[in-house]
Amino acid sequence: MADGRTGSTVPRRQLGRYLRDLRNQSRLTVRAAARKLEWSEAKMWRIETGQTSLRSHDVEAMCKVYGAPSSLTEALMGLAKETKARGWWHAYGDVIPEGFDLFIGLEEAASRIVWYESELIPGLLQTEEYARTIMRADNPEEDDGEIEQRVHLRIARQVLLTRVTDPPRFDVALNEAVLRRPVGGTAVMAGQLAHLMEVASLPNVTIKVVPFTAGLHLGVMSGSFGVLRFPLNADGSETEPPTVYADGYTGDLYLDKENEVERYDAAFKNIWETALDAQDSKRLISEVAGRYAQG
Repeated sequence: MADGRTGSTVPRRQLGRYLRDLRNQSRLTVRAAARKLEWSEAKMWRIETGQTSLRSHDVEAMCKVYGAPSSLTEALMGLAKETKARGWWHAYGDVIPEGFDLFIGLEEAASRIVWYESELIPGLLQTEEYARTIMRADNPEEDDGEIEQRVHLRIARQVLLTRVTDPPRFDVALNEAVLRRPVGGTAVMAGQLAHLMEVASLPNVTIKVVPFTAGLHLGVMSGSFGVLRFPLNADGSETEPPTVYADGYTGDLYLDKENEVERYDAAFKNIWETALDAQDSKRLISEVAGRYAQG
């Protein structure tokens, strides 16, 4: 688990993932790559599992061996600088170029995701129309082609919930305001809430609504967040530390210190217990969807 000396493990783990993928794409075994780099196989293993920070120079050498394009090499060298940070606040467009989304790697690797959303439908549950409305509002300077690329990426991520091999457990708590806010208009919201009910029927997905009548709960103080957990080793130990993720307006927050995760775990437990049960939540979603459908 990360501490004050080593900082967050998130950038190290993500850098290791990308470097491992590049090695596999170049069809090199760990042994062959280690030999070309004149490193030990143990060092390669530590790098690819995020056990150690890396110098930009080392990343550049690895990318050269793997035949990575210059833009990706530059991005990974920037990420290497973050592996030595005490804490990590990743702002889009700062170190990592746009489209190089670190969260997607964590999301793909997770075995369980719990999510509280206070304002909008979470990305994994959005329809194209709902996502497009948000993308246009958040990126008014971009042309239609760029907006569509963003929408496509968001929708493509949703395959995660129905993949054949080990889809993650996804537990979502929505503030009632998420249902009531007419993002994109009544037709878009009617379709969006119908989609919510469809996804809620998946065996690995549970959606609950925190009604206005619940009053004060910890989600009011915490704001929106997710906690991601990862598969266990054969001995029951965690393959990777749990990670808290919060999508900020100017950057994304990643936390994996034990006390930080425990605090968000406690917040989600309180939110989950405060919410309506799954069946009552479906009834409320259906009721609100019906009102939107009536115009």
